[in-house]
Amino acid sequence: MDLFVYIFSLIFGAIVGSFLNVCIYRIPANISLWWPPSTCPKCKTKIKFYDNIPVLSYLILRGKCRNCKTKISLQYPVIEALTSILTLFVVYIMGLTYWTAVALLVTYCLIILSVIDFKLYIIPDRFSIGLTVLGLIVFFINPVFQGNLTIRFIQCFASGAVAFFGLWGMAVLCSFIFKKEAMGGGDIKLIAAVGVLTGFSGVISTLIISSFSALVYYAVLFILKKNPQNKTIPFGPFISIGLFINILFPNNLLLLY
Repeated sequence: MDLFVYIFSLIFGAIVGSFLNVCIYRIPANISLWWPPSTCPKCKTKIKFYDNIPVLSYLILRGKCRNCKTKISLQYPVIEALTSILTLFVVYIMGLTYWTAVALLVTYCLIILSVIDFKLYIIPDRFSIGLTVLGLIVFFINPVFQGNLTIRFIQCFASGAVAFFGLWGMAVLCSFIFKKEAMGGGDIKLIAAVGVLTGFSGVISTLIISSFSALVYYAVLFILKKNPQNKTIPFGPFISIGLFINILFPNNLLLLY
């Protein structure tokens, strides 16, 4: 039974990954997710269903459009494979529960916003605010919060509020000191989502993880001589890494630090 669940998770994740690619391309362009059907961006030929099989079609077509032979971005199979693997990982770690479904939805949103932020330096409100609203709605099944429903909701709401206003205050102070924007509004809104989904300890450990991973990324850019001094680093993907880890291992990371 477990083997069937894991295989299904891989297949399901790959299919979802294909849809995430659609979201990544269309949401910033303000195009409907449902219409028109997927087409080649070069020759505008409608992509057949058998050329839209996650990962496999890319390999069969050798990364090129069947009609015009234009190269297909490697992003498509990478996102599909990544979503498939992360889906399996979440199910393996958390089992099949209601909170697992929430964790998967959060994971998919984080993948979309991370790629968009890396490419365009924006985090659409539908993800940052949407994840915050989601956390407030499902607080009663969140394993991070304890007590009766009233106490759980207060913990959830307070965690999000403190995370948002705390980081907002820090961003304002740093902007005043350095005379330029220190952190984007999308990052601050995303931190509110971290609070309502992972609690106070999750906010702290997420900031530690995201800051460390961003520092590693910056160091790699410096080593590769990509001129990081003048390069804006999107922070959303690194916040996403911290949030994802805290979703999988709630209340366990702060003690490790």
